[in-house]
Amino acid sequence: MKLYEITLKPQSGFGTPLKGDTLFGHFCWQAAYDRDLLNGGLEKWIACYGERPFAVFSSAWPKFQEKGKTRYAVKRPDLPLSFFFPEIQGNCLKAMKERKKRAREKWMLIDEDLSLRLDQGDCRSDDDLLKMAGGQLTEETGRMMQKQAAARFQADLSQPHNTINRLTQTTGKGAFAPFSETSWFYYPEMELALFALLEEEATDIDRVTDALTAIGLFGFGRDASTGGGRFSLAEGEEKTIPTADGANACYLLAPAIPEKSDSSEHYFTPFVRFGKHGDRLARSANPFRNPVIMADEGAVFIPKNRAVFEKPYLGRPAFNTSKVMAQTVVQGYAPYLPFRLER
Repeated sequence: MKLYEITLKPQSGFGTPLKGDTLFGHFCWQAAYDRDLLNGGLEKWIACYGERPFAVFSSAWPKFQEKGKTRYAVKRPDLPLSFFFPEIQGNCLKAMKERKKRAREKWMLIDEDLSLRLDQGDCRSDDDLLKMAGGQLTEETGRMMQKQAAARFQADLSQPHNTINRLTQTTGKGAFAPFSETSWFYYPEMELALFALLEEEATDIDRVTDALTAIGLFGFGRDASTGGGRFSLAEGEEKTIPTADGANACYLLAPAIPEKSDSSEHYFTPFVRFGKHGDRLARSANPFRNPVIMADEGAVFIPKNRAVFEKPYLGRPAFNTSKVMAQTVVQGYAPYLPFRLER
């Protein structure tokens, strides 16, 4: 497999987070309608996805230019704070304040080579990322943002929705009552980095970027029909699959379903995917899929043996999650960054 970085440029708010398993599902719908996206068609590669994944997508991560270098802001690994910051001894109040300050630093910056080292971890807060994002604005956009009293790196907006009763031509009670849903907006001119592992026999980066371009035009996830989930793309760039001398741990770049026998220790936040079908199946008799419990992005797994490092991804897919389409599969795999964890 080859690793690629694809740069996404948000053009609207998002009702669904850009997580790897959801991006994979959108790509599969594109492949279902365009057989040329995968050599031999989607059915061929879905049938062997459990043994040979044709594509594994990461979640989308903020991308910055800092001092002439490209840096990515990923979720701080799901490890205790003591792995990153030494405890202050002898002053409980000062230690508590420092711990609260450090807890807000939920991001970690990594360099373009995707190397991850906890002893050199550059942890940042939302406010720090806001300053970085503001520093790379164009002059015109910068002037506009100066008028914003309380800018945020990721802003929430409550979007009202109405369902019209076609008999009365108005809203009403119950299913026809007005409601609101939250969408997330990135800071203007923000770029996001998506990492994709692709099987060369199945597809290539040009076809994958074509599919993602179509997804960005029509909308990703919830509220796509009302203008949400829009993004544009820059060209895909091949990257070297990361390695690390003496690595003994894996940092996940997307939600994954870990193999029970692969790790001796693990640190992760549980994430439940309450899946729903998209496209034409969204209006089927049963559009909802069975829930899948995953380890969220940012998880850290310590493999039992070094054979795990022979593959550039971790996890396993989930099958039998749908009652209306037996072929449905949840990605369950995730690209990872190998690193050395000192305990």
